[in-house]
Amino acid sequence: MEYVVIYPPGVIIPPVDDNPVKVIIQIPCYNEQDSLPETVKDLPREIPGVSVVEYLVIDDGSTDRTVEVAASLGVHHIVQHPHNRGLARAFLTGLQAALEVGADVIVNTDADNQYRGDCIPDLVAPVLSGQADIAIGDRGMTTHPYFSGLKRALQRLGSWIVGRAARLRVPDATSGFRALNREAALRMLVLSNYSYTLETLIQAGAQRMAVAYVPVGVNPQTRPSRLMKSLWHFMSNSAITIVRAYATYRPLRIFLLAGGV
Repeated sequence: MEYVVIYPPGVIIPPVDDNPVKVIIQIPCYNEQDSLPETVKDLPREIPGVSVVEYLVIDDGSTDRTVEVAASLGVHHIVQHPHNRGLARAFLTGLQAALEVGADVIVNTDADNQYRGDCIPDLVAPVLSGQADIAIGDRGMTTHPYFSGLKRALQRLGSWIVGRAARLRVPDATSGFRALNREAALRMLVLSNYSYTLETLIQAGAQRMAVAYVPVGVNPQTRPSRLMKSLWHFMSNSAITIVRAYATYRPLRIFLLAGGV
């Protein structure tokens, strides 16, 4: 186990349903003491078709009071990295911890409250119905109200490239707002230290998982993105991630091309 459980799961009365469904909403955090209260407040307490809804905070080595704030908010599960390991590692740690406490569906959202919590029932619906293994929130890249024109154009281009690599329809490749069923979470592997969003899409396409996109709303930005330090930083890291993921999951194509050249 690569993390430390610092806040034990709450005592949950077993539901009376014959087939109870448990949803864990996970929130990767790094120094989010200020934004976390609003994020947790916005999350749903009940979801149609779901017996138990619980929250999980993954503290990625924060140096502020993120852990204390999460505990005071009544978060059901808190796990902590001893030091900062990056968003991709925090995402994977969350999946592992959620599976260990019996999640049937895992929802990932951002700690900066970028994604609207009231969209979570719509996000999990295709997973609960069996129509999708993974459902991803589509922020509407052509009309995103808080992205500049250049950023919207780059996001559309990146989504097209990832869609070609994954052989999937990908309108919003970088959206971290997603729901996974238990089987998809068990099969998920992330090798990148930068982000999980692009690599997991290419992996899902290679493994023929059913991926659905669900239109979702967004909240006003509360702080600049920590992943996108600059356009060059974002583009270079994304390109490396796409090439490495494609080579990992479709090696024959890469090596046939290289050998042919």
